[in-house]
Amino acid sequence: MSAVELYTKGARVWLPDPDVVWRGAELLEDYKEAPCKLKVHYEEGEISLQDLHLHQKLAKETESVIDIKDKTKLPHLRNPDILIGENDLTSLSYLNEPEVLYNLKVRFEERNIIYTYCGIVLVAINPYEQLDIYNNDIIQAYSGQDMGAMDPHIYAVAEEAYKRMSRFEQNQSIIVSGESGAGKTVSAKYAMRYFAMVGGSQAETQVEKKVLASNPIMEAIGNAKTTRNDNSSRFGKYIEISFSKSNEIVGAHMRTYLLEKSRVVFQAKDERNYHVFYQLCASRELPELKKFGLMPAEKFYYTSQGKNPVIDGVDDEKEYRTTKEAMKMLGLSEKDINMIFQIFSAVLHFGNVKINEKDGESSEMAPKDPSVGIACKLFGVDESQMRTWICNKKITTVGETLTKPLTAAQASFAQDALSKCIYSKLFDWIVTQINKALVSQTKLHRFIGVLDIYGFETFQINSFEQFCINYANEKLQQIFNMHVFKLEQEEYVKEAIEWSFIDYYDNQPCIDLIEAKLGILDLLDEECKVPNGSDKNWCQKLYGKHLKHSHFQKPKIGMESFIILHFADKVTYTAKGFLDKNRDAVSEEHVNIMKASEYELVAELFADLESDADASKGRVQALQSGPKGTSKKMRKTVGSQFRESLFLLMTTLNSTSPHYIRCIKPNDLKAAFEFEPKRAVEQLRACGVLETIRISAAGFPSRWTYPEFFQRYRVLAISKDINRKDFRKSCQNVLPKLIQDPDKYRFGKTKIFFRAGQVAYLEKLRADKLRACGIMIQKHVRGWLMKNKYQKLRISVLGVQRYGRGLLARRYAQHLRETRAATTIQKHWRGYKTRKSFNRIQKAVVKLQSVIRGYFGRKDFKRRLYEHKTTIIQARVRAYLARRQYKRVIYGVVKIQGHFKRRKAKAELRQLKIEAKSMDHMKNVNKGLENKIIQLQQQLDSKKKVSTDVIHKQEETIKQLETEKEKLLITASEAAKASNKVTELEEELARLRKELEQERGEKQDLISEKQLLKNKYDKEVGQLQSENVKIKAELDESNRKLKEQSKIATVAAGGDQQKWEEQKLQFLSDMESERQHHQRLVKEHNRLLQRFENMQGEMQMLTSPTGHKRTPSDISMISLESVSPDDKKDDGEEGEKEDQGYGTEKKKRQAPVPPSASSMEKVMKEATAEKTDKEKLPKVPEAGIDVGLMLKLQNKVKSLEKERDQLRAKLEGLEEEMKQGTGAFSESAFTTLKMQELENENDKLKRECAKLMESIAKTTNFNKGGKTTAAGKEFLARRLSLGFRKATGEGYKAITDQFEAMTDELERRREECLQLRALLAEKSISTHSVAKQSYGGQDNIVNEDNELTMAYKSQRDIIRLLENQLQKAEGELKKKVGDYDAEVKELRKENDKQHKLIQQSLSMTPDAKIEATMQHEITRLTSENLDLREVIDKQADQIRKLKKMLKVYAKRMKDGEAAEIQAELEKEETKSVENVAQIKHRERNYMGMLEYKKEDEGPLIKVLILDLKPKVTSAFLPGLPAYLLFMCVRHTDYINDDEKVRSFLTSTINGIKKVVKKHHDDLERVTLWLANTCRFLHTLKQYSGEKQFQTENTPRQNEHCLRNFDLAEYRQVFSDLAVWIYQTLIKLMEATIQPSIVSAVLEHEAIAGLTGSKPSGLRGRSSSRAEDTPEHSLDTLMKSMNQFVRTLTQHAVDPELIKQIFRQLYYFLGASALNNLLLRKDMCNWSKGMQIRYNLSHLEQWLRDNKLQESGAGNTLEPIVQASQLLQARKTDADVDSVYEMCSKLTAPQIVKILNLYTPVDEFEERVPISFIRKIQQKLKERDHVETSLLMDLKFSYSVTFPFNPSKIALESIDIPEQLHLGNLVTRS
Repeated sequence: MSAVELYTKGARVWLPDPDVVWRGAELLEDYKEAPCKLKVHYEEGEISLQDLHLHQKLAKETESVIDIKDKTKLPHLRNPDILIGENDLTSLSYLNEPEVLYNLKVRFEERNIIYTYCGIVLVAINPYEQLDIYNNDIIQAYSGQDMGAMDPHIYAVAEEAYKRMSRFEQNQSIIVSGESGAGKTVSAKYAMRYFAMVGGSQAETQVEKKVLASNPIMEAIGNAKTTRNDNSSRFGKYIEISFSKSNEIVGAHMRTYLLEKSRVVFQAKDERNYHVFYQLCASRELPELKKFGLMPAEKFYYTSQGKNPVIDGVDDEKEYRTTKEAMKMLGLSEKDINMIFQIFSAVLHFGNVKINEKDGESSEMAPKDPSVGIACKLFGVDESQMRTWICNKKITTVGETLTKPLTAAQASFAQDALSKCIYSKLFDWIVTQINKALVSQTKLHRFIGVLDIYGFETFQINSFEQFCINYANEKLQQIFNMHVFKLEQEEYVKEAIEWSFIDYYDNQPCIDLIEAKLGILDLLDEECKVPNGSDKNWCQKLYGKHLKHSHFQKPKIGMESFIILHFADKVTYTAKGFLDKNRDAVSEEHVNIMKASEYELVAELFADLESDADASKGRVQALQSGPKGTSKKMRKTVGSQFRESLFLLMTTLNSTSPHYIRCIKPNDLKAAFEFEPKRAVEQLRACGVLETIRISAAGFPSRWTYPEFFQRYRVLAISKDINRKDFRKSCQNVLPKLIQDPDKYRFGKTKIFFRAGQVAYLEKLRADKLRACGIMIQKHVRGWLMKNKYQKLRISVLGVQRYGRGLLARRYAQHLRETRAATTIQKHWRGYKTRKSFNRIQKAVVKLQSVIRGYFGRKDFKRRLYEHKTTIIQARVRAYLARRQYKRVIYGVVKIQGHFKRRKAKAELRQLKIEAKSMDHMKNVNKGLENKIIQLQQQLDSKKKVSTDVIHKQEETIKQLETEKEKLLITASEAAKASNKVTELEEELARLRKELEQERGEKQDLISEKQLLKNKYDKEVGQLQSENVKIKAELDESNRKLKEQSKIATVAAGGDQQKWEEQKLQFLSDMESERQHHQRLVKEHNRLLQRFENMQGEMQMLTSPTGHKRTPSDISMISLESVSPDDKKDDGEEGEKEDQGYGTEKKKRQAPVPPSASSMEKVMKEATAEKTDKEKLPKVPEAGIDVGLMLKLQNKVKSLEKERDQLRAKLEGLEEEMKQGTGAFSESAFTTLKMQELENENDKLKRECAKLMESIAKTTNFNKGGKTTAAGKEFLARRLSLGFRKATGEGYKAITDQFEAMTDELERRREECLQLRALLAEKSISTHSVAKQSYGGQDNIVNEDNELTMAYKSQRDIIRLLENQLQKAEGELKKKVGDYDAEVKELRKENDKQHKLIQQSLSMTPDAKIEATMQHEITRLTSENLDLREVIDKQADQIRKLKKMLKVYAKRMKDGEAAEIQAELEKEETKSVENVAQIKHRERNYMGMLEYKKEDEGPLIKVLILDLKPKVTSAFLPGLPAYLLFMCVRHTDYINDDEKVRSFLTSTINGIKKVVKKHHDDLERVTLWLANTCRFLHTLKQYSGEKQFQTENTPRQNEHCLRNFDLAEYRQVFSDLAVWIYQTLIKLMEATIQPSIVSAVLEHEAIAGLTGSKPSGLRGRSSSRAEDTPEHSLDTLMKSMNQFVRTLTQHAVDPELIKQIFRQLYYFLGASALNNLLLRKDMCNWSKGMQIRYNLSHLEQWLRDNKLQESGAGNTLEPIVQASQLLQARKTDADVDSVYEMCSKLTAPQIVKILNLYTPVDEFEERVPISFIRKIQQKLKERDHVETSLLMDLKFSYSVTFPFNPSKIALESIDIPEQLHLGNLVTRS
């Protein structure tokens, strides 16, 4: 592409400027051909406020004209805006100095980014501000990441070096360079910190901590404050960090270069000496420093020359403590540390020594100067010698030695030289000690070197130090150039493209000028050897030798300076002081004084100046004043040493893979984030960054892979050129049509390479194409819009017309209607007016007529009314007169009639009186009265009958009311009784509590008594053991004597040998007969026991009543059951009742089954089965008979016979009772209690006899022929040995222990059973009482359904069946009795033989009598021993009883037991039985326990925990191992063995820890034990007996609760164990999904056609890049999540715990994604925000699909969700509030970081305005709690809880799978 095409109007270019270096402008016209002039317009937007103050006229000059004289002088083109701010400067399309400078400025000032890649170089700009980008979270974020995957960072460079070392087995080096104040030391420190974090090991003494501890020491003694830097390194260092094969730090080694010794004695203004001096002065009040006589720094000459001894923000006293702690960390002793500080203090005091002028040519130290004495005391040297040789020097000539005084100036120089030498030697010694501390005994595999060395320096006055520094930078630059060229070449060769040699700057001529033969250093060394050599002479030699050299120049003014053209700049060096600094001379007298120091360390520093181990350290050369021929061997100069050390450094660097960090100082004011272009461009030129740009620009700097190039630029292709199956072919078809010049690009194997500017050209074509496409789209869209607009307008116009015409028509119609209406109105109005006038006239006429007519009418009416009223008055008067006359007449008539009627009545009265006196009249009258009375009587009777009926009804009602009253009274009385009963129960409860307190006191007394008995027992055991030892000694002595006597007796009495043997055989036969007699007794006892058992069965059948008896199934807690099928059914439904006490059903299920007769017979046969072929006993010198044992056995047999007689008596009594029938059994419950007691005793005797028979069978011979068994041989052969007594004691002890244990058990069972049965027996009631309580006193109701008859029939059938079985058993018994009788006869025969042998042994010779006497004494002692054993056994038995009593008291103390007993008693009160229930054996019901032996604990843990595989458990019940483990714990609780349960739980915890640690990377196994540990924890709570955990338990589960142990503390231990397993599982899951998080959430592009890529150049940042991420990375993450869910569900992890697990996982997922997003600029754009939000929606949907949305996991994704929304949101000033509200879960640094990183991928996107970011920052300050963290804490974890989750599974229902092979280890009970 030609310049004419590029430099067109509107093109943006860079123009040079003297003040701001480069200034942006825009062409206002097209470029034609050179020479020409172009008019440009300056872009003021590119000038920052910091630049404006440099050149005020920039604000005025907006346009200018530039003169283009040559085509090569065209201004630099600018890159598109979308490339500005790139992470890698080489990705810029136009690679030039202004673009590099501008890109760094934008990143540093606007975005506050301090790191930028420039090819292989990391450019680090010092921000002069503490940034939170170096914490451990950042280290974790960069660990394992490729160099180009994250934003530039020093950790990325360190990670790249670490990965290359670990993957390719190559040594690495990191070269950190830059001028003072650029941040070299800090960068090197952070690099080493990164290696210490990622390569840290736990072995030895943690070398990584020591490596970091070396930093504060080296900073204290090697760093100082300068005008440019507060912590400037004044030396160079190279630290090799060594790694093992496992890539762990195992050691380190440090080399130092060119310490600035002159700073010890001189500092410029505002500078300080080395930090250590100020630390000592600030800490002078500490006790260990008071003896050094330190003062404030202002009072020491060596620390006060800069006049500024304080650094802002630095506490020197605190730094002193840090330095001292670091020395201790590195292993320096307290003595050495104090000595180091003492020497430093002595140097300070030595600097205060005043030297005065004396006699002009001599000098002396001030006589009264105290500093001399203090310094010499601290140095440990003689003060007088120091005073002498500081002011004098010794000159050695050929014949004599002279002393020459020194002037004050010369003495001061010698003083400073000695101070510098001491400091330098101590510096070297400390470095050596650090190296010793960092050395490792482990074999070193590879190393990573960190070189912290000064950068190129140029000042106004440049001396020897600057010359050495620039010389080192020339060497480093040469390696850098070669490495850059090499990388370019390797890339081209790898991609197989054609390329031509790149011409780059080679600084080898400059290096040769310095180090070649007769070069500057050679001439300097040669001049140093000349006796009178001077700097001027040396400079003249340089002029004569190198003046014609291309890199050497002579200054125009002055003869003591020279100029060297370095790669970075031209530097003028002042020759003054070169020779002295190169010699580094110190007087031999001073050296000798220091060698004579009384302090070992001071003398060691000067012991041998020529034996320095490290050639890189500065040498001290003694001052030579004599001629060359008289001098000793010349020491190496500083220049030659530096050249050699530099050669070794270059050799090391050439053998490693280098990584470069160039530190830039942005300004000289130390202002935060201010960028001065002038200072920056100087450093960029000096550090080689621009050279890297130039080399890259000379080749093919821009590189694209074929798929991404096609994706980006397919818009420029036509369809026929596209082949979607082959992107390379498509690119080869498209690119030649876009770029005509084939030299501008190359097709590689995987990439396309472009020359500089081509990507910008392609971007221009793409933008033009998109613009053209946009115009086309706009054209069609606008046409479509206008067409739609026209159609809408036309439709609108037609509508308006239609509506207008309609309006006019409606208006005309309205006019017509109004006209017609007006006419109608007029018509009606006129008619109305006419009618109104007519009516008014008519009304007036009518009114007039009416008035006239009315007048006449009223006049006529008045006349008529007068006439009418007159008539009425007349009528009234006439009527009155007529009535008055009439009344008068009537009154007279009535009066006359009255007189007449009176006279007539009187006459009639007289007549009636006469008639009344006659009889007939009376009769008639009475007859009527009688009828009336009869009628009234009948009415009275009917009324009386009705009233009687009513009375009867009332009486019945009253009776009913009285009945109800009685019932109410009864109810009231019963309620009163109930209330009284409650009171009694409360009183009983109080009494029981009082007894409980008393029992607690008794328990304490028993415990103390137990302790006393135990102490007494231990004492007696000790005495017995001592006696046994004495007896053993006596026995051994006796045996020895017996052997001697037997030998004599054998010789003297050989004839009596036969007789002695016969007596011995007779004695043995007697003994065997006694034993056989004992066996017969045992057999007889067993026979009787069997018979008793048979009779007991018969008694059970016979006791079945003839009638039905209602017997409650739980009348006793000793397994009393009813034989009714209904009762059995009820028992099955209710479940197993909890039993208490010994001999109960619960105890019987656990106790061993007593042996039957057949089992005992089997044991006897096995014991007698062993036979031997020998018929005679072996001949031994003598045979001893344990008479004591025989006596004991006989006593035991007698006691057994006595018990047998007692049992026979009891059996006979039972038989008599059975003959009497069942009537006796119905009298009371006492007989039943007696029967059950005998049954318990029978069981005990059976077990006792079984154990006794087993013991005897092991030690007794049952051979019929009298042959000796193995036990018999042992009994006979060990008479004279200790084993005889031991075997006898063991056999006897086993018998007695078993017998006493059974006796003790019997007594305890009797006590408890009788107490409980007595309580229950009192509650037994008869059938009548049952009827009275349950059936209202009516006995006939009890058997109203004939159920008693039916029950009797069923009982009769059962009895018949049992009789048949009994007869069969009797037959078998008779057969066995016959066999036993035959065997007894044979045993009797053998017993007779044994008696004969005993008798023979009694008739002995005198010698034999002596032997017998000894034997008798032995027997006596044995008997006494046995008696003592009996005493011990009794005491042990008493202790056991006390223990058992304590256990009983402990059980009674539990409230639950008391409540259960009370409940049982109340339940018994409500039931009644007519007769005692029969005792029948239930079918075995398991109690949910696993019994195991103590010695099987290890194998059990191994099977259930260590060797258990998840695949095997997948087929089992979930949580089965936890259930089985708890069942074992239940058994230990059942037997109350606290030691056993403690051991078992500890083994369980250790086993789980061991298996989880061993298989911490096995998801299945860790999940398995998380689930089982939680289940075990829940089970411990569920069965703990605490009420809060029993709310959901079944009654059966409550019965299984722990009785004796409180395992609350172990619950806490298991809870902590579950938390630890949970954390292990979380770590495993996080490690599983971590590789997929970034690719799944950030990089996965699921939305087709939406890409976030941009022209980044794709320069491979990492050669150690891992394989590409799988395409479907989101699917990979989903598969992992699904696998987690399946595993957790399969092993039945609690649902609540699953929610917590995925909440933690989602937090880690979201935090990792957000942290990566915050460190990746390429992810911060609108397209990526859309893709990220879409990917997150898949994760949220996954939660909903798995019903985990309520777990809170979705809320943990809110930060990354809000970050994606922030990327998509509008970012204008008007959107500040909405963005603030939207990002509530993001911290202020995170929001600002995302906004700074936001980079558009296309030109049509807008950048985030700086004003918007500032406003957001101000808005964020309004938050209540402002968080300053940038990254989310990946190690944060939510607190885990284990909600109680009880199990519904009954323990007794759990079966043990055969796959576990636990049959031999546990027994289910």
